[in-house]
Amino acid sequence: MTKWTLNEIAEATDGVIYDAENQGVSISNISFDSRNLSEGSLFVPLIAERNGHEYIDSAIQNGASAAFWSEDIEKAPKNFPIIQVKDTLQALQQFAKWYLKKVNPKVVGITGSNGKTTTKDMTDAVLSAKYKTHKTVGNFNNHIGLPYTILEMPADTEAIILEMGMSQADEIRVLSILAEPNVAVITMIGESHIEFFGSRNGIADAKMEIIDGLKPDGVLIYPGEEPLLVERTAGLPKESIRTFGRTGKEKLYATDIEVKSRSTSFSINLKPELTITLPIPGEYNVQNALAAILVGIEFGISIEASAEKLEQFQLTKNRLEWIEGFNGAQLLNDAYNASPSSMKAVLNYFSSIETTGAKIVVLGDILELGQLSEELHRSVAASIDANSIDHLVLYGEKMGIVYEEVKDSFNPEKIRHFLNDKKPMVDYLRKTIQSKDVVLLKSSLGTNILEVVEKLKK
Repeated sequence: MTKWTLNEIAEATDGVIYDAENQGVSISNISFDSRNLSEGSLFVPLIAERNGHEYIDSAIQNGASAAFWSEDIEKAPKNFPIIQVKDTLQALQQFAKWYLKKVNPKVVGITGSNGKTTTKDMTDAVLSAKYKTHKTVGNFNNHIGLPYTILEMPADTEAIILEMGMSQADEIRVLSILAEPNVAVITMIGESHIEFFGSRNGIADAKMEIIDGLKPDGVLIYPGEEPLLVERTAGLPKESIRTFGRTGKEKLYATDIEVKSRSTSFSINLKPELTITLPIPGEYNVQNALAAILVGIEFGISIEASAEKLEQFQLTKNRLEWIEGFNGAQLLNDAYNASPSSMKAVLNYFSSIETTGAKIVVLGDILELGQLSEELHRSVAASIDANSIDHLVLYGEKMGIVYEEVKDSFNPEKIRHFLNDKKPMVDYLRKTIQSKDVVLLKSSLGTNILEVVEKLKK
């Protein structure tokens, strides 16, 4: 377990320690939640909708050993170790940057509209062939979560894989400058958060911010078949870019792709005699694997070793996760997040699988699409093949657009739209689902379709 002294933390954050009698306190973990602390915790009172400073008494009662403080020091608790800083969030980021430099692992930064988490998991698996690794857990991929991830890193970490998310311009830039990656990966340019950027062009500009903190000898890895990225990398030195894809023109490209119900296999141009098998379905996951293999190559890992690790990698929960459902059914849970492109991709895969039971598709609203929401939901509707789906269940206001587009293609008994109440939807599904049926559930996290997943589990 890593331990820091108050003096180290104060030095890293340009802070001032108050209550000198307790300067011998050791800090071993960080928390923003005053209810979730333990001995050795540094409480970080962030200021957002609520002011974390107001919860300092609760933090102390629940075991905090010290705290950052950016308000008037006279308001700080007495006889308790305080590090006064100008801004608690900035201090958190400074502390993380200091610790990252101290441990000095190889750093991989991963961003993209879709595929960040899968690529992160694959890259972690590949790099574990040679290094002690640490990666982003859950959705800790923003200006708060990324420094937290760094500070959770064991001191013997040799490679850290950091997912970088965004909802507005300049967020990726901040994260990249903090992390200073050796390798930066852009998985794809889609429509996620288009509400905030106006167009895919705006999203591409924001994703390219990941190179702003790239080390001088760093490398950018991106899909070579994405024109928006090809345009934006035209002025970069050729030795600093690597591309992946399926057109045959990239540095690393895939051939002979075969998708099965629970796996995907493919070959690559750099080792054509080798067949790589992923333990997850979906042709789109080949792209993520290609990116991970390229990262491995940059860090001296053979393609054979990468292939072996990819065959065993574990995907983060709620991403394309097969689960035993009730009544002998199988659930394909992909309900953690959604964009039009990822929804179309999983629908394409689901339509192709073979099953002896019925295929049931449950789709929820795709959020944060702004003025393009109606158009993009219509594009999802256009990708729904009524001939390969036995039941279609739609949830949410925006899915009403999809319902109107496709309802005439379905038997009226085989399609349902539920507006804002999950209970009748769950009741309908539990009456409909039979043994050996397969059920796809896909939606943006904000719709909380994960509640439905829980109700349909075995």
